[in-house]
Amino acid sequence: MAELDTFSQETAVENEVTADMTTENPEEAAEKGAEDQDSPFAYLERAFSSENFKIEIKNLPRFYGLHELRRLLNQKLQLRANKIKTIRKNSPFLFVCFKNEEDREKAIAVLSKIKWKGRELKVTKAKPSPDPLVKKRKEDAEEDPATKMIKEDNRSQEEKLKDAVIQYWNIPYDEQLKLKEETIKKVLTKLGTYLSNHNDELKEWLECQKKKYDGLPCELLEIRHSDQPDGYRNKCEFTVGIDEETKLATVGFRMGSYTTGTTGVAPVDNLVHIPEAMKIAAKAFQNYVRSSDLTVYNPETHTGHFKQLAVRLAPGQLMVVVGIHPQELSEEDLGELKTSIVKFFTEGEGKHVNVTSLYYQKSVRKIHHDDFVPAEHLWGEKYIYETILGLKFRISPEAFFQINTKGAEIVYKSAMEFAEPLEDATVFDVCCGTGTIGLCFSKHCKKVVGIESITQAVVDAKENAKNNGVQNADFIAGRAEELLWDAAFKVTGEQNVIAIVDPPRAGLHKLAVFKLRNIPIVKKVIYISCNPFMVIQNFVDFGRPESKKMHGDALVPTKAVSVDMFPYTKHCELVMCFERWEDVQQRFKEEMAAEGEGMQVDVVPDQKVESNENGVKQEDMVTV
Repeated sequence: MAELDTFSQETAVENEVTADMTTENPEEAAEKGAEDQDSPFAYLERAFSSENFKIEIKNLPRFYGLHELRRLLNQKLQLRANKIKTIRKNSPFLFVCFKNEEDREKAIAVLSKIKWKGRELKVTKAKPSPDPLVKKRKEDAEEDPATKMIKEDNRSQEEKLKDAVIQYWNIPYDEQLKLKEETIKKVLTKLGTYLSNHNDELKEWLECQKKKYDGLPCELLEIRHSDQPDGYRNKCEFTVGIDEETKLATVGFRMGSYTTGTTGVAPVDNLVHIPEAMKIAAKAFQNYVRSSDLTVYNPETHTGHFKQLAVRLAPGQLMVVVGIHPQELSEEDLGELKTSIVKFFTEGEGKHVNVTSLYYQKSVRKIHHDDFVPAEHLWGEKYIYETILGLKFRISPEAFFQINTKGAEIVYKSAMEFAEPLEDATVFDVCCGTGTIGLCFSKHCKKVVGIESITQAVVDAKENAKNNGVQNADFIAGRAEELLWDAAFKVTGEQNVIAIVDPPRAGLHKLAVFKLRNIPIVKKVIYISCNPFMVIQNFVDFGRPESKKMHGDALVPTKAVSVDMFPYTKHCELVMCFERWEDVQQRFKEEMAAEGEGMQVDVVPDQKVESNENGVKQEDMVTV
């Protein structure tokens, strides 16, 4: 499968334009890079890079999915694409990288002859992009001294790190919550405008909703949060790098991204959102790295060994995954290194960390999206276990689990609240991961059907169901857009089906949205998002009018709540309830009719004052 490499539009355009302007062809770029190690193209000679074998595809259809394109390239046409680079969704052009020149030439020959979705594709060789780190350094070196003085950053290293990682570190917590509520209001306001513009049938209802909810298309409950905003993270992935101030090997966080010209790492001692146990683990491993004969990994030259330290935390348990690039180390050398790490954490200076589960991760540069190497268990328990809403969940090194356990409980409770009534409901847990949401729902509903694309996660979900004695939950592996109909078939005859959607940051695949709309027994969709601005297209597609492509009654927003899962950062979770327009419209008509009846009641003199069904006294009514 091709790897999706999506990056910011500004960076993408800048990189591609620079590549076009600085070299006439990829071969010349490689030559210059070989001659000048300070060249932004030197990386092309240091190690394998699919940038050497890149093509540009133009005249793409107006609407297409990247999954569709991957299937076209790698399954239907058998072109062995390695990486796809795009500047934005539905871009009219994009770049595809291959592993060698033979694959690139074949792709050009095949794609130049086909028509996709009515468009004849235009395919050409593309020039490699410059290394963003070297390019930034070069620009900084050539920058005018006067301009440099204006841009000078006088913040301390600690302040820079905090600004990069916990942007709200110097804002009182109550103020943070207000800022996040305002952000969610902007999302909902935008959604209301989009829905009104795209679906005329909703306009009258939306106008009433906006009057009722202060300009919003649905009710927004007060933001919810845990009573423990500090030290909430149960997982951190620390980078092993060089501290730009001390020039020593450091286990911490990057000061910025590679594309902004930053590879320096700063310690995490003063980051309020990280638990003390994780800081102790990072500091201990830092001491191990500094005393080792092996070097820190360099992301620019791809040399060195120590690369990452992942730490997962649960009550009384601590999992450590040491990420190392083996480079030229023999199997014997690696064996000795692993033994040394085990001794350090179990008998040596790192014993005080109290590691309960220890893993080694071979951390090499991926050549292909599927080049995944599972972590190797070295010592202790294979899993740690966390409890959410009374259920116990098994966590492996690769398993997805919400990084704020107490916050996750609030999110799941909110989702169940929005899904009521649940007694006779069947729940589709879409993008179910290891089954946490679905299993929490299982105690309150009739049946759960979970869908997840990662096979190992489904294995974990089934194991979690078994360990918790849950017998009314079934989990299936595959893409949601391909399996939703199968899931619906499994519950044929059910009348109350609720879909819980907790997708990756970018949201649901468009086809999955289409499928959800087109399954009439799905009466509600509870959508959980950690980045609402990125998934607003999903929300709009739920509410579009029926068309040749968009079948099924629209799903419209009726209630929302934000949950602060990420204190001290700009981000928060949004839980939204969408219901079928047919049901919402019926309630709306009944409300309007009730208001109309109330307005038409005459005031009768000397009659006992009574209230109508809305609680409005007759004496306060206007005679129509």
